Amino acid sequence: MKRVYMDNAATTALRRDVLDAMMPYLTDIYGNPSSLHYFGQEAHKAVENARHQVASALNAEDNEIVFTGCGTEADNMALKGIAEKYQSKGKHIITSSVEHHAILHTCEYLEKHGFEVTYLPVDEYGMVKAEQVRDAIRSDTILVSIMFANNEVGTIMPIKEIGAVCREKGVFFHTDAVQAVGHVAIDVKAMNIDLLSLSAHKLHGPKGVGALYIRKGIVVPPLLHGGAQERRKRAGTENVAGIVGLGKAIEIACSDIEGTSKRMCYLRDKLINGIEASIPEVKLNGHRTERLPGNVNFSIKYIEGESILLMLDINGIAASSGSACTSGSLDPSHVLLAMGMPHETAHGSLRLTLGDDTTEDDIDYVLEVLPEIVVKLRKMSPLYHG
Repeated sequence: MKRVYMDNAATTALRRDVLDAMMPYLTDIYGNPSSLHYFGQEAHKAVENARHQVASALNAEDNEIVFTGCGTEADNMALKGIAEKYQSKGKHIITSSVEHHAILHTCEYLEKHGFEVTYLPVDEYGMVKAEQVRDAIRSDTILVSIMFANNEVGTIMPIKEIGAVCREKGVFFHTDAVQAVGHVAIDVKAMNIDLLSLSAHKLHGPKGVGALYIRKGIVVPPLLHGGAQERRKRAGTENVAGIVGLGKAIEIACSDIEGTSKRMCYLRDKLINGIEASIPEVKLNGHRTERLPGNVNFSIKYIEGESILLMLDINGIAASSGSACTSGSLDPSHVLLAMGMPHETAHGSLRLTLGDDTTEDDIDYVLEVLPEIVVKLRKMSPLYHG
């Protein structure tokens, strides 16, 4: 049976050349980067080289990059750190209603500790406008956190414009760019970004490692206390092999980001157009053009998303109905609900996300299998009368 992986927004396959770069630090060069001997110093050099690779990909400085255990940790460190350090200036934070739960749950935590959070609504495409941010900023606002691109529907936010508003108003701007780094071009200086979170396993790197960009001059207290690693910003012995993998993965991803994006957009649009042409009563979720190159998200009326996933899996196709972080929940996507979608329609969402390994044959196979699945499920649906 043919196997097709289309859940790259949940995680990506580790590239062979990334694994090859990591292997020496799992076998021969296993020293602690804080040690003064040869083994330790070789490990230290590898960490610093990866730091440079990450910084270069973002047009940042090396000393503005802090390695973390994942994107969620980077989000927590950014929000809790700014809140703790700058609360004397105000206790108001702005975010959006469609953020990843790493942001939303952190904001809920801060609300329990005396902070006020404004959750901006989104339009039908899941987008926040810069003017909404401007209108929401108050004299006691210290931080705006808006994701670069949505993990479920793929909509890319107007980050540069939002960053400009925040810079003008003297408010820190953080963006959760976990889904965007390595897939779209990012320049933290040109986009007025103060803090940015990223994760290796979303760009064909290893799981268990991420990074937080912190613009020079901004003080963020450590989330983890202990040793003096990461210039006292993140205690704990560094995951050297993982960090090396992140550096290599982001370097490869950004080496021809325009060419890769062009290929991915072609495959994405072929899949979108094919689904719309072969399956009646479907709705593309997210912005049609301002969206991640590899993201396809549809609501398929009259059937449950979970049923679609099970039947796709039987046919060798791996997909999802939304964020992998909420796969155990029976509730419909908070992103789709925030976009104004009815509960019953939101339950029928399907997310197909492409990666470096996706081929045109994979797209053709999905377009062959999916319409037949929808026909079968709709025949069993009490809601469908077509």
